[in-house]
Amino acid sequence: MDTAYAPHPRGSRVPVGLRAPFSGRAWREFLYLFLSLPVSIVMFAYAVTVISLGAGLLVTFLGIPVLAGGLAGSRALGSLERARARGLLGQTVDEPEPIRASKPGLMAWVGAVLKSGVSWRHLLYSLLHFPWAVFSFVFSLTFWSLGWGLLAYPLWRWTFPAYLDQPGIQMWGDGSGNGFYLDTPAEIGFVSGVGLLLVLAGPWVVHGLTQVDRVMVHGLLGPSPLATRVSQLESDRGVVVDTAAADLRRIERDLHDGAQARLVSLAMDLGLAKEKLAEDPQAAAKMVDEAHGEVKIALQELRDLARGIHPAILTDRGLGPALSALSARCTVPVKVSVDLDRRPAAAIEGIAYFTASELLQNVSKHARATSATLDVWHTADRVMVLVTDNGRGGAHTGNGTGLAGLTERLDAVDGLLIVDSPVGGPTSITAELPWRA
Repeated sequence: MDTAYAPHPRGSRVPVGLRAPFSGRAWREFLYLFLSLPVSIVMFAYAVTVISLGAGLLVTFLGIPVLAGGLAGSRALGSLERARARGLLGQTVDEPEPIRASKPGLMAWVGAVLKSGVSWRHLLYSLLHFPWAVFSFVFSLTFWSLGWGLLAYPLWRWTFPAYLDQPGIQMWGDGSGNGFYLDTPAEIGFVSGVGLLLVLAGPWVVHGLTQVDRVMVHGLLGPSPLATRVSQLESDRGVVVDTAAADLRRIERDLHDGAQARLVSLAMDLGLAKEKLAEDPQAAAKMVDEAHGEVKIALQELRDLARGIHPAILTDRGLGPALSALSARCTVPVKVSVDLDRRPAAAIEGIAYFTASELLQNVSKHARATSATLDVWHTADRVMVLVTDNGRGGAHTGNGTGLAGLTERLDAVDGLLIVDSPVGGPTSITAELPWRA
């Protein structure tokens, strides 16, 4: 959402349209357009020189390295443009992918520069930005200067009779002293009113002009869509690896502290019962009975652990029955609705299940709710999981929360988590997953 001239957070009584000409955002954007002309002249001259010199020297061996050096210089100028856009427009553009030579050496670096699409996009920016910078500079400077000048017309009209020997601004004349001049109070007020309209429109005109610059900087000086996607996939892969490692550590901890410790204790109890079997059969029978109870508890812990890894009911019967069984274990009454015409891929099905499981655990532990709903349905290309409750609200995806980790897990599969939880409730959390059959 564009918040260039958003309403004052404390509800200022001055309308936003009247505040805009005096806002820092408007003057920073105007300064950006003002500086674009000299900057673009330098970059355009540099680009033309690089192309001309490189093309002229292609008949010799020097043409290729000269062109590569020129492209590297264009990347340096592009970094300055990104910094200017970040400082004056508030637009943050990531650094493009660096030059990676296949092997050490000057010629390998030259080849990498010439094959880099980023380098050529920076050179193209230097060529394309020049005509736009000229237009935006002239238009914005003329528009806003004219507006402020006409608005202040009552203050400087006296210069016409004092220095130009005419009563005011001349609208037309025949060259013989006859003409129409804006010099009456009504005409002066009209001119000032037109100036006020231009001044009030100036920030929006300037902002519209800078939108073109934003598109050019982002599209030509930023990373390519493919590089951005690769970076996202690398980040997602890291999240998946970390999540898998955390799950393995959790399983190991649960086995070590739960079932394993209980089985060790069981083995010791059975050893003691074996020793007492001949001396005190009743005590041995009591110890065996206790060991039998320990076996049942250990089996239940192993079942719970297996269910936490991947419940058998999910594999055998799908999301509907699995989520019904999951909701039955929730401490809050949950109404479940699953509308899927077919089963998604096993990976997506598992993520949807564990997403619902974690959300219901949050309801049980933190929401202080008396009822909740769990809805799952299939759109054209997404699996939707919606959990709502009537609890105290205040859930968020800030760092350190369980929802933050869940958000990262969903991001790893191109999913999305949307939280709507005002303080006081109710809470509505929607998870979107890609549909993969």
